[in-house]
Parts: sequence; structure tokens; C-alpha cells
Amino acid sequence: MKINVIYNKFISDYEKVLHQIEAKLLRAGIEFKSFPLDSMENFGEFTIVIGGDGTLLRAARFYSQWQIPVLGLNLGRLGFLTEPSDIDEILDSVLEKKYCIEERMMLTSLNKLALNDFVIKGCNPSRTSNFYLSINNEQVCDYIADGLIVSTPTGSTAYGLSAGGPVIYPTIEAITIVPICPHTLNARPLVVPCTEEVRVSSADSSFSVSTDGYETETCTNDIIIKTATSKAVLAFLNKGRFYNVLRNKLHWGISPKAD
Repeated sequence: MKINVIYNKFISDYEKVLHQIEAKLLRAGIEFKSFPLDSMENFGEFTIVIGGDGTLLRAARFYSQWQIPVLGLNLGRLGFLTEPSDIDEILDSVLEKKYCIEERMMLTSLNKLALNDFVIKGCNPSRTSNFYLSINNEQVCDYIADGLIVSTPTGSTAYGLSAGGPVIYPTIEAITIVPICPHTLNARPLVVPCTEEVRVSSADSSFSVSTDGYETETCTNDIIIKTATSKAVLAFLNKGRFYNVLRNKLHWGISPKAD
């Protein structure tokens, strides 16, 4: 097995963890190469990512073109997509191939891939904007809102959840459209099949589009968002972790404790 090791040099303690991983791989006689997040290359057939969920999102998009599994080692905050930082357990599982693989759908627009979401907002943060939603060239809805989130099921537990969107099991293939702070009482999130083509335009002369909360650019025309042909390949130590993460990370369905 050849392994890519990706690290985010802007996260504290990454050097210590990186050295531990490299030392263990050397002892095991495993070929590897380490790359900073902003200079990724493809050397191996498996990828270990040191960082948080944002680091893993970028690495998973990059390695999706070769369908290389990506496993995240959490040094961030929430760690929804990454594993706890028990380095020995993680590396032993990887070397013994005791992990499960999940293919996750991605979205594409503006020649970019999104594993979580595309977020569309007006360029003036002090006021709402008019957004027009069409699906398969059929007008669906007009919004007066701060913006729209067009997300994958993987992204349903990210920004979309904060904006009141539904939680969708991550391997279901669907697209979720969630308005951000709509100025109405009747706007609700919309879940559509992954085969649909989503078009968003605005009454403003320009609007911003961010990809997975990282890359942002300004658009002056409408944008088309659709399902990408490639999929991200994520590796996890436990197959049924999604429900545990919902409960333990997001405190889903936990009753308030009496004093």
C-alpha cells in the first residue's frame, strides 16, 4: 500500500501528529509521501488527512478524480467527517484494511466541485436579495432572503442544518435547497432528485457563490448546479457511525436533563 498523507499547516499540533504518522509508517515499511493541503499530489492508493472537516472536504474533492479513499484524522472542532485522533488505532486499521468505504455524491457548478454545498448570497450583506429558483428550466420559487444553500446529503448536517434544512442520510442521492433567513413564513427547504438541474439567478447585478465554505467568487449571471459525474470516496473505521455522530456530536434526540 502507498499512502498520501495530507496535513493542514494552519491547525495547531499538526506537526506532532504528522511526525507520529510518518514514524509509524516507516516502521511498518509502508511507502508514503506527505503533502501540505495547498500542494496536494497523488502518490498513493489511500489518503490520510490531518485536520478538521474543512481539510477533509478539500482533500476528498481533489482525490475523487482517482477514486482514492480519504480518511480524516480530526484535529479540528466538530469532526463530523473525521475520526478521533487515536493515531495508533487509525493506522492499524488502515494497514490491516479494517475500514469501510462510502461513496458520496458531489455537486458541480462554475467548474468547481462541492462535497458539502454551494452557498449563494447577495454581495451586500446589509440587506436581503431577490433570488429566483428554477429546476429543469421550470420556475419553482422566488425568494427574498439572505441567500440559498444548495447542498448534498453530506452537506445536510453542515450550513443547511443551521439554516433549518433536513438531515439526510449521506449516501442517499438527492439535492437539498434551503433558503437562508427568507423574508416570508411560507418558504421551506426543498429536496429534489439528484438528476435535477438547479438554476439560481438574482435581481442584483451580482451575487457571491462559495464552494464548501472555502472558495468564493462573484457572479453576474445565473448559475447552474447539478450532480457531478465523479464521487468522493470516504473511509471510516465504523460503518454505522452516522447515527452515533448525530447523537454525540450534534446531541440529536437527547432529552434535557432535570436539575
